[in-house]
Amino acid sequence: MTGFDRLDLDWDDANRVIQLALEEDLRYGLDATTLATVPEKAVATAEITPRAAGVLCGVSVARTAFQRYLPDVEVVFEATDGGKAVPGEPALVLSGPTRGLLTVERTALNLVCHLSGIATQTARWVEAVEGTGARIRDSRKTLPGLRLLQKYAVRCGGGVNHRMGLGDAILIKDNHVAAAGSVGAAIRAAREHAPELLMEVEVDSLEQLDEAVAEGAQLVLLDNFTPEQCAEAVRRKPAGVELEASGGLTLDVARRYAETGVDYLAVGGLTHSSPSLDLGLDLR
Repeated sequence: MTGFDRLDLDWDDANRVIQLALEEDLRYGLDATTLATVPEKAVATAEITPRAAGVLCGVSVARTAFQRYLPDVEVVFEATDGGKAVPGEPALVLSGPTRGLLTVERTALNLVCHLSGIATQTARWVEAVEGTGARIRDSRKTLPGLRLLQKYAVRCGGGVNHRMGLGDAILIKDNHVAAAGSVGAAIRAAREHAPELLMEVEVDSLEQLDEAVAEGAQLVLLDNFTPEQCAEAVRRKPAGVELEASGGLTLDVARRYAETGVDYLAVGGLTHSSPSLDLGLDLR
């Protein structure tokens, strides 16, 4: 829906998040513990290393966090976002002042662990539906301030993005239908208001699907449909109409839904519930 390529990253947004994270840690002054225990001129090599297998994401963001605080830090090695996280194999190796490395440690780890967790969970869903033609898609169920980074992580895991905000696409949901009076009325109103935007229509029954298709909808979200209902929706839709299954999906049933022939599985949990991937920083 957005035109983002898989490994595009909005660096203006990433730098904003990095700056905010550093300001949170330094709000009450410099790192008192590090100043007390680390000699002023000490230097070290820092390695950020996965402790669990998965998909890396945010390595470049972590590296930029260090560079923002330590402009002269040396990047010895940097793995590629979207690559495999292998336990024991460093994802990022930096050399520089020890005090600075320890000051940025938590900011960098918070970001790379969170984003790698999303990428890893997305990859599990992608693997679960492999060969079916269905694609895994996220939602706007993101943490405030982190949306673009979280959606970047979904792309690194092999998923695709739904709309980025409220103004880059139309998504007619049940409350819009209620306000407009019917599915057809909502579609006509949205088309008149923003004919240039891609439109998706949420339906909760096969009858509403028929109504949406009759009004020319080309992308329909099947809300809380069973696999059997999804299969019937696929059978009755005309060519050129794409279908997205949404609501109550779990990894255990992902393939069952994908095999019905729907084009997308909407998984809000990718961004709101994925566990962080365990990575740690050690000084050498």
